[in-house]
Amino acid sequence: MLLAIAAGLSGASWLLVAALALCAVGDWMLLRDSDGAFMAGVGAFAAGHLVYVVLFITHPLADPARWSVMPQPLFIFALLALGLGMAWLLMPRAGDLQGPVLGYIPIILAMGLAVLVLEPLGAVRFALPAALLFVMSDLILASEKFLLRPGHPAEAATPYVVWTTYWLAQFGFLVAFT
Repeated sequence: MLLAIAAGLSGASWLLVAALALCAVGDWMLLRDSDGAFMAGVGAFAAGHLVYVVLFITHPLADPARWSVMPQPLFIFALLALGLGMAWLLMPRAGDLQGPVLGYIPIILAMGLAVLVLEPLGAVRFALPAALLFVMSDLILASEKFLLRPGHPAEAATPYVVWTTYWLAQFGFLVAFT
C-alpha cells in the first residue's frame, strides 16, 4: 500500500494509484492461508492488471502500431507460448481452483502485451522490465502453489524470488509512471 500512497502523493495518474492499491490488497490476501483468501488475492491482482492495461494503452506514449515493430512480435509470441504452456501444466493440477487460475492467465498476458505499445522514452522505459518481472513473479508463484511437490528444494527459495520480482515490478511501475 505504501507504493500506492507514494504514487498518490506524487500526483501520479489515478490509474497507477488504483493498480498499485489493488495489488496491495492482493498481497494482503495471499498472506492468508486459505483457498478463499487465495481466490480473493487472485481477483485483486486480476483487477490490478486490468487497470495496468488501461494505464498502458491510454498513456500518451502508447502506439498500438508498436506491436508490429521488431522485437515486439517475438515478445508477443513468447508471452503467448508461455501462457499456453502454463495453462497446459496448470490445468490438471489446479484442482478446484482450475477455472479462476486458468482465467487469470489471459489477464496477466494482457498486461504483458499491453505494455508493448509504450514507446520506451524517459522513465516509461522501466515499464517493460517491470511487466516482465510481474509475469515472472506470477509464474513462480503458480509453479510453487500448483507444480512443485511438497518438500521440493525450490520451495526454500520461491517465496524470496516471488516477493523480490513482484516488488521490483511494482516499484518499476511507480518509477515509470510518476
